[in-house]
This record gives sequence, C-alpha cells and structure tokens, in this order.
Amino acid sequence: MARLFLVALMFFLAACKSDPVTLKFSGETMGTTYNIVAIDKTADLSSDALQAAITATLAKVNGQMSNWDPNSEISQFNSAPTTDPIAISPELASVVAAANEIHQKSEGLFDVTLGPLIEIWGFGARTPDSPVPTDEAIAAALKVVGQGKVLVLNSEPRSLTKSLPETSVYLAAIAKGYGVDQVAAVLAQAGVGDYMVEIGGDLVTAGLNPKGEAWRIGIERPDAASQTIEEIVDVSGLGMATSGDYRNYFEQDGIRYSHIIDGVTGRPITHGTASVTVLAENAMMADGWATALLALGQERGLKIAESEGLAVLFIARSPDSGATGFVTTTSSQFSTLQAKQ
Repeated sequence: MARLFLVALMFFLAACKSDPVTLKFSGETMGTTYNIVAIDKTADLSSDALQAAITATLAKVNGQMSNWDPNSEISQFNSAPTTDPIAISPELASVVAAANEIHQKSEGLFDVTLGPLIEIWGFGARTPDSPVPTDEAIAAALKVVGQGKVLVLNSEPRSLTKSLPETSVYLAAIAKGYGVDQVAAVLAQAGVGDYMVEIGGDLVTAGLNPKGEAWRIGIERPDAASQTIEEIVDVSGLGMATSGDYRNYFEQDGIRYSHIIDGVTGRPITHGTASVTVLAENAMMADGWATALLALGQERGLKIAESEGLAVLFIARSPDSGATGFVTTTSSQFSTLQAKQ
C-alpha cells in the first residue's frame, strides 16, 4: 500500500510541475538596445520583479560608466581639473583594471584615453564638411592620451589619477560588455541557469536556448549594405563581442577613414581587417579585446591572440575580390572552442 501511495504521489508531483517559461526583456540602454532571453524552469519567477532588477542594474552601470551622462562617475572624473587621486567605486576600478590589462597586452592599441583623438576626428558628431584634422591638432591630442602614461589606478586607497588635468577616460569599448555581465549576474542570482543577455551586439550566454540546444549566434558579414550572416558560432557558456569598421567611417577626397583610432599614430587604422569577433569567459573581456584586435589588425592581432590563448575570428577584406570579398581567419583557441561545442 505504501508503495502504491509513493507511486501515486510521484505522478501527482509530475503532473503539478509546470513547463519551463521563456521570459523576454528588451529596451534601451547605453545609447543602444538590449535583448534578454531567460528560461524559467520553475515557472515561478516574477517577470515584473526580474525586469525591475534588470532596469536597476543597467541604471547603476550607466550611472558609473556613461560618458554621455554628465553626472556619471566617469564624467565627474573626466571633468575634475586636478591631478590628485580621485576615489572611485569598486565597479569602476574593476573595469579600469581590465582595460589596463588589455592595454598592456595589446601593445597599447586598446586605450580608454583616446577621447581627444576621437573628438578631433569628428566621430559621433561629424558633418560631411568637417575637415580632416591637421598634423598639429593630432600632435596636440596625442600629448594628453596614452593610457599607460596618463592614467594610474591605485589600489590603496582605491582611486584613479590623471597625470594631466585634461586627460579623459572613454569606456565605450568595454562598458557595454561589463553591463552584459552585470545583468547576467542578476539572472544567475535569481536562479536562472539558461539565458542570453545582449547589449548592442555584445552578449553572454549560459545553459541552453529555449529549444534545449546550444546557443548559436550569427556573425554579420562586414558589409553594411548586405546584412548577410558570414558565420554561425556556438557560444554556450561564453561571452562574445564583435568590433567592425564598416558602419562608422567617413570618406573625404577618396580616402576612407575608420572610427577605430590607432593611439600610437593618432590616426584611423588603415589595414584591411574589417571585423573581429572574440569569445571569452565574460562579455567585458570579449568587448575590450574585440576593439583591441581590430585596432591591431589580423597580422599583428593573430600573433597576440595565439600568445594569449584568445578565441578570435578575423574577417578581412580580400584584395583580390573587390570591396565585397572577405576572408576569415581564426585563432587556434577559437577553433578548439567550436570543436568542443
């Protein structure tokens, strides 16, 4: 009799168990959009509560990292006319520490102090008749940039120091990835083990997608006119970011100027690498490295990717195939990760 009761109880519990629910959230943040897919296997999470937590998390990240918010922590740091150490939050310190690591390992090509160069080249506020900056203007901007020489992160007490009052920190190339990771942490803390968080193309995934399969993401061909998928990759349990030069650029007098600035020369990159995708353990490092490796270009970037064990896909313009021909190259770690998925 007891055994029959146990069997009946098991059937009852199985019948009461709800099917997983796929929750979707989307909105605007950091000057772009976000999209989140979370699978609630217990079917008892509050969608409203989760949305509120996501919104609060993104608001906090913006309040610390946004260069467009004049009241954000980083904007306040930039506007401070001093070379004295300025106390910063643990969150900002962790992002700057990651930026310093990538800066050092990328031969200085990843640089969060390039704001003056970005400004004089006119990206973000450029009009068709804006002039190309003069050599003198570039030289003047170069004097206040160079992350390794004009910015110091102090651990005790936790603070950030500018060697020149006019130095500024621009976090667009790493803060989106950080925001992705922070939202992912909210989902994990809520007990969600299967999710995809994406902000402006940077993303991180965990577990499986709503179909119970590995998360697979398409990488766009670096041709703004085609909107074609160049390659589909498995990204379950990984962060992913793509950086390209094919949407944000201008042409003047027959010369194409990329928005990716070489912090050493002070000028836009000129190599043929059009897009770089990085897979990493989190979205922040994928975000930063994608920008760094695009600045380096495939030839130099692949050497660093191999020495650092980075999973990278380069897409370069093919000189033999015209403007719409591309060639892909992957690092050893990228190939290894895809073989394991």
